[in-house]
Amino acid sequence: MQTDSKKIVLAYSGGLDTTVIAHFLIQCGFEVIGFLADLGQGVENLDEIREKAKKTGLMKFIAQDLQKEFLIDFVLPTQWAAAKYENYYLLGTSVARPLIAKAQVEIAKKEKAEFLSHGSTGKGNDQVRFELTYHALAPKLQTWIPWREPSFYKILGGRKEMLNYAQKFDLPVKATKSKPWSSDENLLHISYEAGILENPNRTPPEEMFELTVSPQKAPDKITKIELEFRQGIPIKLNGKKIDALAIFKKLNVLGGANGIGRVDLVENRFIGMKSRGVYETPGGTILFDALRAVESLTIPKDELHARDRISAEYAELVYNGFWYSRRRKVLAAQVEKLRKKITGKVTLGLYKGNVSILGREAAKTLYDEKIVTFETDGIYEPAKATRFIRENFRKL
Repeated sequence: MQTDSKKIVLAYSGGLDTTVIAHFLIQCGFEVIGFLADLGQGVENLDEIREKAKKTGLMKFIAQDLQKEFLIDFVLPTQWAAAKYENYYLLGTSVARPLIAKAQVEIAKKEKAEFLSHGSTGKGNDQVRFELTYHALAPKLQTWIPWREPSFYKILGGRKEMLNYAQKFDLPVKATKSKPWSSDENLLHISYEAGILENPNRTPPEEMFELTVSPQKAPDKITKIELEFRQGIPIKLNGKKIDALAIFKKLNVLGGANGIGRVDLVENRFIGMKSRGVYETPGGTILFDALRAVESLTIPKDELHARDRISAEYAELVYNGFWYSRRRKVLAAQVEKLRKKITGKVTLGLYKGNVSILGREAAKTLYDEKIVTFETDGIYEPAKATRFIRENFRKL
């Protein structure tokens, strides 16, 4: 496809794939603006990436630190919803794409670009997440997606072909030995898929994991921590008041050191195929369990159960790319009312891949020992249960 010279904003990392994609777009007549979103993935030297972008021929390179926005506006709302896709996946990649795409749209409007692009493959979920966001926020902007263009994928279908292309055009990429899997990292997690992981019966090699030690090699004693929340936002760790982003980063370190947050599952992709994914989500796993412990004291039963009934739907909407849908916003509004009641402390024990609740307290707790006690001096009269049971007969 050859175009008139038009501006396109590309989600760009400076790695092999996006470097080749950027150059290919330039060959097709686009003026490429590369956008890198720092979501806590351990971005290499930005000056080096900026230099790569210049040598590749990009007209502009833009980087933004979106870590705080990612945590507060995307990760935490998903955690308040108790959302896990298919009961296991904490949505680390799913919840990141709508933020990256939103920032891309904002840049496109500012730079007066006509096109948006990304490097997601034609078999994955990310293409849907990016493009549903593009359409929701800027339906008049056009897209040009290389991995769905025959002129691209029939020539550059694999790593070998991409390296040859980079060599041919003297592009600034490092020809390193490919890992037998692909990975994607942000503040919330690292995901691994493809390569040797495509065999669901093959155990992931230990050297693959980057954020967590093996639970078997984790410390032989419990690591105790105390988390304090105000309206669902973490405000203190071990009694020290620090901002939520700093707390979350410390949870990642503590969880990783104790082998917390590894998940290996075969999930159902939105586009209609099963896919094997392996995830490391150390801080997110701790945060999820901590929130559940505090809310168990402070949210009434009916409200909590109503939230639990929408958790699966919320997770599916996020996984499928419908972050900016009307339905997700409706569910988020319900969750928002409840999260304001999540104020309290929880003491957790981290031990060899497990998170244990060692204690929890809240100033506005609904838990009353005088009512729940099994001792005879309690204020609840057991004989009342007879009438309660009889009233429920009619529901049978």
